Amino acid sequence: MNQSMLAIRHTSAEDIRELIDLAAQFKADIEAGREVDAGPRRTIGLLFFENSTRTRVSFEQACNYLNYRVVNFSGSGSSLSKGESLKDTILTLKHERLEAVVMRHRASGAAQLAAEYFGGPLVNAGDGQHEHPTQALGDGLTVLSHKGKLEGLRVAIVGDIMHSRVARSNAWLFSKLGCEVRFVGPRTLIPGSTAKLPGEVYYDLRTGISGADVVMCLRLQKERMTEGRLSSLGEYRRLYQINRRTLKWAADDALVMHPGPINRGVEVDDLTADGPQSVISDQVTNGVYVRMAVLNWVFQKQMAAVAK
Repeated sequence: MNQSMLAIRHTSAEDIRELIDLAAQFKADIEAGREVDAGPRRTIGLLFFENSTRTRVSFEQACNYLNYRVVNFSGSGSSLSKGESLKDTILTLKHERLEAVVMRHRASGAAQLAAEYFGGPLVNAGDGQHEHPTQALGDGLTVLSHKGKLEGLRVAIVGDIMHSRVARSNAWLFSKLGCEVRFVGPRTLIPGSTAKLPGEVYYDLRTGISGADVVMCLRLQKERMTEGRLSSLGEYRRLYQINRRTLKWAADDALVMHPGPINRGVEVDDLTADGPQSVISDQVTNGVYVRMAVLNWVFQKQMAAVAK
């Protein structure tokens, strides 16, 4: 039985619902000031090879609420900077008796590789352009809390689809839970492999977000782009920015989302990012609760597998 959280693509709809429900229960408990019963105290290693603010801090906060011990690592401060392989780094952490590892890495597939070497629960905190499963779970909880349902909603993911692991995880999550998923963006930022993803492609913003219940803006990942992907930021703003004018094309009560960090004035303007339809702050808050749920869940799965 799977005892890690590596990708939404390989997670069943049943497990996704279980995780979102568990996160919602943790949220209710924390907000009501109730004690959280997370079982035995665990020791979690946070191994981040890419810079992170939201994801790292939310995992730390999740561990605090669960009463788990946290051991922090970074790529620049580890033996990897001396030439050690990822395999040997993971094996070292395993033999130093960490019970689970949360890992972010610039290479797609790194989480799967690390999980094979570690042997225990491993949570993917983002691997290259592959997936970011806990971000998608937090987004699912956010939409559910505002809309009361997920099935039948129209979710438009707008922007740099090509370089976005968030887009991929969200596409799988929302489609598995009965949503219509749309990818909207310029041709140069839509991957050629979208046929393998659960969503329909739109190159025109108005058509793509027409009637959408959720409009999810993505950051332009200029650090991952090659020359020629964008003619100019000005043209991108003109054609794909979500603002008061373009948001009128979506449903009247559409939610505006962004996984962060935001390039304000590029993907979304200030008035919309801070406006009444924005749930961006809720995405950040809910990220803590879904990461609590995932950490608790992988240990439950591990114990269930051992019991068999």
